[in-house]
Amino acid sequence: MKKVIIITGTSSGIGKTCADYLANQGHQVFGISRNPKKDEVRAFTAIPCDITNNPALKQTIADIAKQQGRIDVLINCAGMGISGPIEETDNELARQQMEINFFGTVNCIQAVLPFMRQQKDGQIITVSSIGGLMGLPFQGFYSASKYALEGLTEVLRMELKGSGIRTTLVNPGDFRTEFTARRQKIARSEQPDSPYYEQFRKSIAQIEKDENGGQDPIIIARLMDKLINKKAPAVRYLTGAFEQKLAVFIKRISPSKLFEKILSSHYQI
Repeated sequence: MKKVIIITGTSSGIGKTCADYLANQGHQVFGISRNPKKDEVRAFTAIPCDITNNPALKQTIADIAKQQGRIDVLINCAGMGISGPIEETDNELARQQMEINFFGTVNCIQAVLPFMRQQKDGQIITVSSIGGLMGLPFQGFYSASKYALEGLTEVLRMELKGSGIRTTLVNPGDFRTEFTARRQKIARSEQPDSPYYEQFRKSIAQIEKDENGGQDPIIIARLMDKLINKKAPAVRYLTGAFEQKLAVFIKRISPSKLFEKILSSHYQI
């Protein structure tokens, strides 16, 4: 059945891949991003809007609901990443990380819920990360933002029981996207006089190697296509390489200090 779908973060990466794929499956897809590329060939309708600008976002979503008569699915993909030690991360940049990844997602959820509640049906899918299930070194604030989405969605599922609105999480491991090139690195940590300099270089090299060797985001798009038709989705869906899925399982069953050693070894700490 054709659905009206709103996806955020569609200028690149997972968001754009999902938007193109779902539109090509026959759905009416609206992609929201701050700066859609002009003259780009896309299968979906691109709408310029900053999800941290709550009044503008609410108006954009209200316009879509009025035009289409309903909103069936919201897929929260918008996000950004910063990388560096917690000690050397400027508070303003850390707040920006939370503002986009967490509060921007909250804005989107709050904007669509009245329409979904009125139609007594709808689905909200939030893209978290494997970093929302384990703290990743030198990605502390990114992990914190994703951990926050985990808790938010778990609560939302309980609060929306009986409303006809379903919500779930997707936790990707490493996928090949522009996210790697767009990550903001803490400049101080790349200076030789930083106490983190050598360790940061080693860890970020491993992080980027994992990401550049990751899977094609079309895998996530196909998963989304399945999820939008599920009547009772699970709390979360982990997707990625076998080793990364295994790491989540090992963390679940291992003593915390043991898993910390395993993760530290992978990042050459």
